[in-house]
Amino acid sequence: MQKSSWYSLKNPEEVVSPSLLVYPDRIQHNIELMISMIGDVNRLRPHVKTYKNADIISMQMARGINKFKCATIAEAELLGNCNAPDILLAMQPIGPNANRFLKLIKKYPNSKFSTIIDNLTMLSILGDLAKANTIKIHLWVDINNGMNRTGIAPDKKALELYKQLYNHPNLKAEGLHVYDGHLRNTDLKKREADCNTAFEEVELLKKSIEDQDIPSPKIVAGGSPTFPFHCKRKNVECSPGTTLLWDMGYGAQFPEMNFLPAAVLITRIVSKPTTGILCFDLGHKSVAPEMPFPRIEFLDLEHSNQISQSEEHLVVEYDDLTIPEVGDVHYAIPKHICPTVAKYDTLTVVKDGAIIDHWKVTARTHKLTI
Repeated sequence: MQKSSWYSLKNPEEVVSPSLLVYPDRIQHNIELMISMIGDVNRLRPHVKTYKNADIISMQMARGINKFKCATIAEAELLGNCNAPDILLAMQPIGPNANRFLKLIKKYPNSKFSTIIDNLTMLSILGDLAKANTIKIHLWVDINNGMNRTGIAPDKKALELYKQLYNHPNLKAEGLHVYDGHLRNTDLKKREADCNTAFEEVELLKKSIEDQDIPSPKIVAGGSPTFPFHCKRKNVECSPGTTLLWDMGYGAQFPEMNFLPAAVLITRIVSKPTTGILCFDLGHKSVAPEMPFPRIEFLDLEHSNQISQSEEHLVVEYDDLTIPEVGDVHYAIPKHICPTVAKYDTLTVVKDGAIIDHWKVTARTHKLTI
């Protein structure tokens, strides 16, 4: 990535490090790009897991985006507090989460909540819960089309599950939920071919459901890597998430996607322990550590090589120690933004180099009030 000054603070001494800076102008660019790619805001269902923040939700709602996806009850509650009209919890509410999900429905009557199932046991549990509370719970059947993380294969068992869901008196069949996060080929044409091939079985299942004289199921499909392909399908809702803030990982893998990095880490050199070594205050607790090195991309420190990391420290090889000094401020884009955001209570909001606000990362916890 080329050097630029868009990320620089005029008064960095006002910001403790490490902190996570966000840039609303760039977030707005990414929202507009999502809309222009899909052409219809009613087919957008962005995932809030990346940012977990009310302000970014509000920015999207201001542009007519009213459907959202989330991964936790806390994120769903955040969306309810934002008066989001349509909220899909894309995680089966197992154990206590089933009752927590019911409480969401009751607390936010102006929001439509739905969730996913991939087995008859969960259908029965949620059906009994709906019956006991004299309500209908809206459900999507979660489809496994190759990722092998969650979902049911799009075969006869999936058809039977959907039929039982449709015929259940206390449940409402919404459609099919398909997440294909395993499709990450960096070659655009190959990734699109992989996406289309994996989606063929979903389309066959949809046709099988229609052949049972059941209303055609809606489909929610994909994440960020396959968003450019699913957005071409006229009857499919899309749920990108990373697109809002972007990161070094997706930026390197998918350069043809013109989203802008809108979140930047500010860090400082805390030590120069020996020749050729710099140490930054950017440890496991401050940036997503699950990826191999490099875990960040410095915007202003070329030719550096990240070699180790612990709870509070990031150690970097650097070939010119005559330039950096202890206390110097540097800026970096994380490789994986979603778990990086979850490490911060607040996002420091920057416009034209000045700090203009602090946004709370409300849903970084697993429980708000429900």
